[in-house]
Amino acid sequence: MSENINKIINELHIYEKKLLNELEKDENVTPEEVAENTGMDIKSVMSAAGSLASKNIIDMKKDVIESFQLTKDGKSFADKGLPERRVLNVLKEKKDLPMKDFINEAGLQKFEVNIAMGWLSRKHWAKIDKGIISITEEGKNAANAIGADEKLLNLFSDKNIITQNDLSNDLKEGLKELKSRKNLLKDIKHTNHSFILNPLGKEIINTGITIEEQATQLTHEQLENGEWESLSYRPYDINAESPEIFPGKEHPLRKIIDEIREIFLNMGFTEENGDILNSAFWNFDSLFQPQDHAAREMQDTFYVKNPLKVDLPDDDLVNRVATTHENGGETSSEGWGYDWDIEVAKQSVLRTHTTGISTKYLESHEPPMKMFSVGRVFRRETINYKHLPEFHQVEGIVGGENINFQNLLGILKEFYKKLGFTQVRFRPAYFPYTYLSIETEVFFEEKDSWIELGGAGMFRPEVLKPLGIDVPVLAFGLGIERLAMLRYDITDIRMLYKSDIKWLRELPLDNGIKLD
Repeated sequence: MSENINKIINELHIYEKKLLNELEKDENVTPEEVAENTGMDIKSVMSAAGSLASKNIIDMKKDVIESFQLTKDGKSFADKGLPERRVLNVLKEKKDLPMKDFINEAGLQKFEVNIAMGWLSRKHWAKIDKGIISITEEGKNAANAIGADEKLLNLFSDKNIITQNDLSNDLKEGLKELKSRKNLLKDIKHTNHSFILNPLGKEIINTGITIEEQATQLTHEQLENGEWESLSYRPYDINAESPEIFPGKEHPLRKIIDEIREIFLNMGFTEENGDILNSAFWNFDSLFQPQDHAAREMQDTFYVKNPLKVDLPDDDLVNRVATTHENGGETSSEGWGYDWDIEVAKQSVLRTHTTGISTKYLESHEPPMKMFSVGRVFRRETINYKHLPEFHQVEGIVGGENINFQNLLGILKEFYKKLGFTQVRFRPAYFPYTYLSIETEVFFEEKDSWIELGGAGMFRPEVLKPLGIDVPVLAFGLGIERLAMLRYDITDIRMLYKSDIKWLRELPLDNGIKLD
């Protein structure tokens, strides 16, 4: 046992030895006294104490002492009396007081009126009826008595600072009342630390401690002249556990967004960004979505009050879109058969998808084209484990003379392959702005199931013709959060937006795409 003790003593830091030496002299020594006696700063004392505690040599005890001091308003009330007391003093003589005479008679400032009325009611000292304040029976009884809160205010007149330990039970009730009022008391907390020797600490002291300066860093001169040979060194335990290191890393959602961008850029796509605030024209009308469609309701879409309306593009484009909605325009479609309303199209909305970026791009660019965008979208969703009102979407289009539905399936398969999903399938779907339309599913081996990840299809002529596009255009829109949930085995989408440092630290760094 003595051999173990000697090993422990030899491995102690000089600051640890100095603290133990002070505890040998006085077990009740405070950190401040240790600092004064040894010449150490208080930070070094507490660091040494923490190290000794981790080795079970001492225990550290922390006592928090709470004290209180009056604020400026508190001092004013202590001098003049509480607002409700000043009113009660008037009512004691007059019994009734018209509200119009309330401020002057009681000598209140304007900010004290609501305070007085609130506490008169809370203490049941007075009641108001038809503009008259009348004293109650409880008020009459209180008129000749001092409350616990007032007694404490009087005590503050004699003492600048009062601790909770200084108070009787009666005054502690008064403290509760004063603390429930706004801006009367300053809460001051002071922490006292003390040390307790454990059996191991006592054994170390009984064995004896030698305090000598130890070399922690060698100079060139000491190595050259041989002085290093005579120096004392603190032993190092090479078997001691090292602390776990958590390197900096990207947020998992940011990481997968960057991976998606890298995939599409490597596939020859051009990236485009759009505005979060859109007109209903670009968000809905340009996509051949009728103005009475359920998705446009307040229950699904965030409409913006300021600005309430958004400017539309040139009249020719607006008229082409309007005509297509009403009767099919230059397409072979019959349209939706209703009177299109330009005021509805001007409505300001937070984009519900990034597809509006695609239609804007189509209107301003000539085919052939390959474009994608990544951005936040907003929908009035009920927040739960799989839905948020704000999430990310990746949108893409490919347009050209020879583009067809088979190309769409191939692009989607290649994209998901690069993300690590080798099994991809498609099933028929419906969207107002595409035909043929599909939903994409990937097989997730860990869950042994197929997971739907997004929609895609060929833009309808009703979308393309008003934009001046005469070639086929394929389009897709994919949810990013759902991908992240699969990647990181998350069952609650809200985890992606929580500041859970433990979870973020433990996420592996090697999850990512492998580009060919």
